[in-house]
Amino acid sequence: MNAKLEAGLSPRTVKHLRDTLRNALNVAMKWNLVVRNAAALVNPPRREKQPVRAFTPEEAHQFLETIRGHRLESLFSVTLSLGLRQGEALGLQWSDVDLENGMLNVRQQLQRIDGTLRLVELKTAKSRRTIDLPQVAISALGAHLARQAEEEQFAGARWVETGMVFTTRIGTMLDRRNLLRAFYGIVKNSGMRKFRFHDLRHSAVTLLLVQGVHPRAVMELLGHSDFATTMNIYSHVIPVVKKDVANQMDAILKPVASNLASSDASKKLN
Repeated sequence: MNAKLEAGLSPRTVKHLRDTLRNALNVAMKWNLVVRNAAALVNPPRREKQPVRAFTPEEAHQFLETIRGHRLESLFSVTLSLGLRQGEALGLQWSDVDLENGMLNVRQQLQRIDGTLRLVELKTAKSRRTIDLPQVAISALGAHLARQAEEEQFAGARWVETGMVFTTRIGTMLDRRNLLRAFYGIVKNSGMRKFRFHDLRHSAVTLLLVQGVHPRAVMELLGHSDFATTMNIYSHVIPVVKKDVANQMDAILKPVASNLASSDASKKLN
C-alpha cells in the first residue's frame, strides 16, 4: 500500500486495492488456503477530504454561455440545474423524462463493469427520486431531443437505438471518459478557474442554499440518505445562509422597530 501511494495513486484507489485483496483472502480462508486474512489487519490510508468548489452566480452564467451550442450543452446544464451525479446523468433514459409535465425520474446510473458500459441500480432508496424540472432544464432537454433526432437521421443505418438521453453521435451509451474530456476542454478554453465535473453538483446546491432554499429540500434534490450528510458536505455555505436569514429578518422587522423607536422618542419629547 505504501508503494502504491508513493507511486502516485490516490488514497481512494489504494483503499480499493486493499478491499479487493481483503475480499479475495476471505474466499481463501473459506477454502482453507490461508489461516488468516492479512489484508483485514491493515488499516487503509486515510482519504483527504476534497474541498467543495462551486460556481458563483456569475461563473454559473459564464459557464452556461460557454457551453451554448455544444452537443453536450444539455447534459452540462441539466447536471448544473439538478445537481445530478455523473453516473445518474449518463444513466438517464427518455422514458425517465416527462417534458410535458416537467418531471424527471432518477432511477439508475451508468457504470463501466468488466469493460462494458451497463445500467445499474442506484446505491440507496433515497437516490431513486423524482425531480420537478426547472424551465432551464426543460428547454435544454427539449433542444437536445431535437438535436438527437437530427443525429439519428444523419447516422442512418449506423444508429443504435438505446433509449438513452445522452449518447454518442450514433446513439450508443456515452462513456464518462468522453464526457470528462469534453468538460475539461470547455473549462480550459473558457479561461475559468479549474473545476471538476462533480463541482457542477456542488454548484447546484450552493446556488440554491444561498438563495434561501431550505436544506431539507436540497437534500431531497440530491438524493442524500439523511440530512446530516447534506449539512456536513455543505457546511461552508451555512454562514452565508445565516447572514441572509439575518438580513431577511431585518427586512421584515426593521420598519416596525423604526416606527416603535420613533413613537418612543415622540412620547419623551412630549
